[in-house]
Amino acid sequence: MAQHPFSDSSRHGYADRSDAGRRLAQWLLPLADERPLVLALPRGGVPVGYEIAVALHAPLDILFVRKLGAPGQPELGLGAVVDGAQPQRILNEDLVAVLRPSAAYLEAEEQRQLALIEERKTRWRKSYPAEPVAGRLVILVDDGIATGATVRVALLALRRSGARRVVLAVPVAPADVLRRLPIDADDFVCPLLPGDLGSVGQYYDDFSQTSDDEVIGLLDAVRRHLEEDDWPAVSRD
Repeated sequence: MAQHPFSDSSRHGYADRSDAGRRLAQWLLPLADERPLVLALPRGGVPVGYEIAVALHAPLDILFVRKLGAPGQPELGLGAVVDGAQPQRILNEDLVAVLRPSAAYLEAEEQRQLALIEERKTRWRKSYPAEPVAGRLVILVDDGIATGATVRVALLALRRSGARRVVLAVPVAPADVLRRLPIDADDFVCPLLPGDLGSVGQYYDDFSQTSDDEVIGLLDAVRRHLEEDDWPAVSRD
């Protein structure tokens, strides 16, 4: 499964994240029989992932990733921590070799970010447990890729977590960034591959911020559909 252009070449973007999710879902329908897990990167990936989960009758969950900031430069990422049954620390080894943060600093920064993740998990996922990843087909979803840093660590973490296969589904991404990600060409769907991205938001008519309430509502809706086996009708055109 590789990237595919829109059949309507006059269209250069999406109405909103829901529209993007419905368009991606059309390419992903052949995976429905494999009972995939849809994992969204918050917050903007959740409305996209919801539409995919509904189309494939699949569970939807969130993959929490937090950057590990450098000493005195919190915006400079030494790496990231990815939540899971066993949280994973993934480091930018080149930058770590230059800055040489202490083991104690890295541990403290990781614990600080995990505490922030835990706060969001409690608010968004409530008391529901995380969906297991090991042995499953996972569809990783975001609303677009700019630098690819977050998606890269998410893909590496899912591989380490024992996912049987990971498919990346994003509405828009720079072609050069996508080529450098640790994923096979047959395992991503990205309809828009601009040479010069600019910003992800320019490919949406409505790119307003996704709220906490929207995240919670969409996760709850998919759980309800799964429990009741009652799914909204989806166009398969």
